[in-house]
Amino acid sequence: MLRSIVSGKRYITVVLLISAVSFMFYASSAGVTGVTRKNGDGCNCHGGQSGAVQVSINGPASLAAGQTGDYSVVITGGPLVRGGTNIAVSAGTLELIAGEGTRLSNGEITHTSPKTPVSGSVTFNFKFTAPAVPGPVTMFANGNSVNLNGNNSGDQWNFAPDKTIDVITSVEDEVKPVMFDLGQNYPNPFNPSTVIPFMVKQAGDIRLALYDVTGREIAVLADGFREAGDYSIRLNSGDYSLNSGVYFYKLQAEGQSAVKKLVLNK
Repeated sequence: MLRSIVSGKRYITVVLLISAVSFMFYASSAGVTGVTRKNGDGCNCHGGQSGAVQVSINGPASLAAGQTGDYSVVITGGPLVRGGTNIAVSAGTLELIAGEGTRLSNGEITHTSPKTPVSGSVTFNFKFTAPAVPGPVTMFANGNSVNLNGNNSGDQWNFAPDKTIDVITSVEDEVKPVMFDLGQNYPNPFNPSTVIPFMVKQAGDIRLALYDVTGREIAVLADGFREAGDYSIRLNSGDYSLNSGVYFYKLQAEGQSAVKKLVLNK
């Protein structure tokens, strides 16, 4: 009888230990890599793929070769008691941001432990440095939304739509568009104002915008239909509270674009 009680206690202890280890594993998994569309079929450790989980990649759509931009992966939907991710790129270099709860493995980013949502979403911020070779780069990501019930039952995950980043050789030497000519601003460097000249070769819609070195759009300087002809836009730094530094302006028309650099020197 006593032996049966002791055996029963040992059995209960083992079961509790296994349950505790299982819960700790699912609650503090250090993440995995190789499960994005770049080189994998998704996550097989957190339930099934579900459209209820929304994953997005956010950041600049274009960078100059060697330029570094700020990006993020945002996860919403699903149980989302905690969230995790795997991020990869076809070229270039991913970089960590301190305090984001992420780590690098084989050139990819994953979480160090599942992250707690804030206002219904989990966000992982990171940096990406474009390669020296021009051309399109694809950024991949997936996100898992877990319920921390001690196993993968009820957990869900999904891929993010792949993000294409246009890497140009430099801001000075893109292929010359046939729809327009984008001139160099003058004076450059400037303070407090400068003129951006451009010529529209064929009538159509154009868009001229100003960006900082991270690729963040600061202002739209011109947007709308233009007849063929020569144009110029005066940029006043005070209108946009610009600080000294390097900026880029980009002209787009009919699917074509050109980028040039300007420098504000206060």
